[in-house]
Amino acid sequence: MAQDILAIDFGTSNTAVAVLRDGQPHRIALEDGQETLPTAVFFPHSGGPMRVGEAAAQALIGGEEGRYMRALKSVLGTSLLHETRLIGGKRRSIAAIISAFLTRIREQAESATGQPFRRALSGRPVHFHSADAQRDARALTDLRDCYLAAGFDHVDFLPEPEAAAFASHGFGRAGDLGLIVDIGGGTSDFTVFRSDGSRLPQIIASHGIRLGGTDFDHALSMAHAMPVLGHGSQLRREMGPGLLPVPNATFADLATWAKIPFLYTPETRRMAQSMARLAVEPDRLNRLVTVLEEELGHDLAFATERGKIAANSGANDAQIAMGFIQRGLSSPLTRDMLDRTLAGFSTDLRSAAMQVLDRAGVAPRQIGHVVLVGGSSLMDLVTGMAQQLCPDATQERAQAFTVVVDGLALASAAV
Repeated sequence: MAQDILAIDFGTSNTAVAVLRDGQPHRIALEDGQETLPTAVFFPHSGGPMRVGEAAAQALIGGEEGRYMRALKSVLGTSLLHETRLIGGKRRSIAAIISAFLTRIREQAESATGQPFRRALSGRPVHFHSADAQRDARALTDLRDCYLAAGFDHVDFLPEPEAAAFASHGFGRAGDLGLIVDIGGGTSDFTVFRSDGSRLPQIIASHGIRLGGTDFDHALSMAHAMPVLGHGSQLRREMGPGLLPVPNATFADLATWAKIPFLYTPETRRMAQSMARLAVEPDRLNRLVTVLEEELGHDLAFATERGKIAANSGANDAQIAMGFIQRGLSSPLTRDMLDRTLAGFSTDLRSAAMQVLDRAGVAPRQIGHVVLVGGSSLMDLVTGMAQQLCPDATQERAQAFTVVVDGLALASAAV
């Protein structure tokens, strides 16, 4: 029965769960009455219990000694998933951490409802890795294994934009064509569907690419935050004349949510200190040394994310505030700077949206309504792309963080 199935939207940035009751989705509060939970964990250096969600973020913000991790889903299908590192006093893999997170989700849902859940219907992106079919398939196997390790006996998967169509096809009249534009933390997914007047929409075509909000953050960080730490500057040679560019790899990893926790090693810190010693602009590289030694990578990532949101809203004083590195340190991030940095992504999103329309055999002007899903769908580069592509469509803003889990709960009736 559908009541025995836990619908889980395990997202790159946020997670939500729901069950089907009396034919309607019922979301289960996971933390302090909230229906969504940040997909984040924190392991105290003291070896205490793993913290999840907002509690993990508060431990980080509060300066507690430990390891904070976010964007766990982004490493599915990669070798990094199974590498073990010393985290919270134990050697752990990200696969084991994802399983522990899903276990916590299952246990909290069981506690809230008073019933056991051994079956799950999970959302998944259309493609975890759109440019690598083998890695894409591996990622789904990895996620299935994590669910089984979390205590589920069986798990089914439904593409996230199709789940969103289940919950939002009522926006249109019977016969209307709709386009789901689901821009998540790690992927962008698109589904063309027809509202047929019944509870279930007709799914016509789906397509997705590995591009999401964390990629927006990465690009903004590399362009506007990392130069303040020495990215793009030069080093003197230890022997002989001439200058060398500062290596890019450490900055690229520092701008990548999933890789930040693995930068805090003696080797990386020694390398940063060596670069600062040889730097033409040592003040900038010394800031990188500070970030690594004081483990401020996630603080910097959150600052970039906040700057992105402020610039997108048109705030005149938008910036990436980095006073936690050095008093008064910041990098301006105007709306024009935001648009220029992310312009290439708009082209990629439009191309992906056109592909799903082509697969569906639908012309852009046949789309009656575009449904925007996911936190990053609120970016103007997304809404602008959708408006230009489907000029005759009305734009509907679904409940960005819960429409997928609502759709999964509705779809569980057919599992």
